[in-house]
Amino acid sequence: MDHVGARLRMARTDAAVTLTQMAARTNYSKSHLCNVELGKRPATPDLVLAYERVLGDRVQRRDALVLAAAVVVPSAVAELIQHGFAAAMGPRRGVDDWVARAEAYGQDYMSLGAAELQGRLASDLVVLQQELNNPHLWAVAARLMTVYGKTLPTNDGRRGAIRSYEMAAIAADRSADLATRVWVRGRAALALAYEGAHLAVAARLAGQAVALSDRPSLGRLTALTAQAHVAAVRGDATTALHTLDEARRVFAVVGSEEQVSDFAVPEWRFHTFESMLLSRLGHPGAVAAQEAADRTRPARLPRFATHIELHRGLLMASAGDAAGGLRYARRALERLPAHRHSLSLRLMLAEVERVAAAAT
Repeated sequence: MDHVGARLRMARTDAAVTLTQMAARTNYSKSHLCNVELGKRPATPDLVLAYERVLGDRVQRRDALVLAAAVVVPSAVAELIQHGFAAAMGPRRGVDDWVARAEAYGQDYMSLGAAELQGRLASDLVVLQQELNNPHLWAVAARLMTVYGKTLPTNDGRRGAIRSYEMAAIAADRSADLATRVWVRGRAALALAYEGAHLAVAARLAGQAVALSDRPSLGRLTALTAQAHVAAVRGDATTALHTLDEARRVFAVVGSEEQVSDFAVPEWRFHTFESMLLSRLGHPGAVAAQEAADRTRPARLPRFATHIELHRGLLMASAGDAAGGLRYARRALERLPAHRHSLSLRLMLAEVERVAAAAT
């Protein structure tokens, strides 16, 4: 048995967590985790971090995981170095190639798990940083760094994600492209605010985006939506609803035709953001937003259908049916295959659990 996999298995069994439970709490299938623990497949750094996130910080388990990570991470770093040098020795990609590559990541983010994207993104960012010789490439780097931040695990309290968002903002500033500067800050702010995480950082980034330009844009739209979510999480329903109305007016001007990209906000996606906010408030308008999201969303995005189901559970819990809302949310997540689970879904379920616990 591979010694890294064996350590992971020991840490899991010491914590009395079954393989089925571990699969449900991470972004991996049960069969993949089993193969890793048996040494049939290599353990990647993101998988080791996923185990550490689930199993917690008790010394005995953490020691085992740190030892495992010490073995895995150097090989991952070596692979990145080799990839970077190989690219440096070959012909450089043109700006159009990098733009197309970024657009592909925007589409992949909507259907693939963070674990599948993180390594690819890291490799491309290693290469891209060697080629940052004009403003257009700084704009591409800023967008990719924003997407990369959304793939990072939460075992460090999202510090890694926040560092990526801050670096993305600096890269955007170096591009001197106003639309990119606004979009990066607005998208990063919404990523945090939608999850109810690091509200001070979300508010700061959203405020910067709004201050940079009052022109309707996707960046301003996401920044306003983030500000509405921050207000909702903080319990300020009046500000949340007023800011959401402002975001609706911007959406009416700049809503996207593209349906499946993290760089787009089509109708179904705006209704998803709206649904989460109104469900947090226990607002009756959440039902209409949920129905609109389901009606307009492409059928090939089951993960986002589960977002809406979790919103329904949150709305039930916020409106007073704590047990029913929690039961509904848990069943919704159980119906989605484990390999399609995401950080946002897990955090939404945790929010339903907190609301339900506070009501009982």
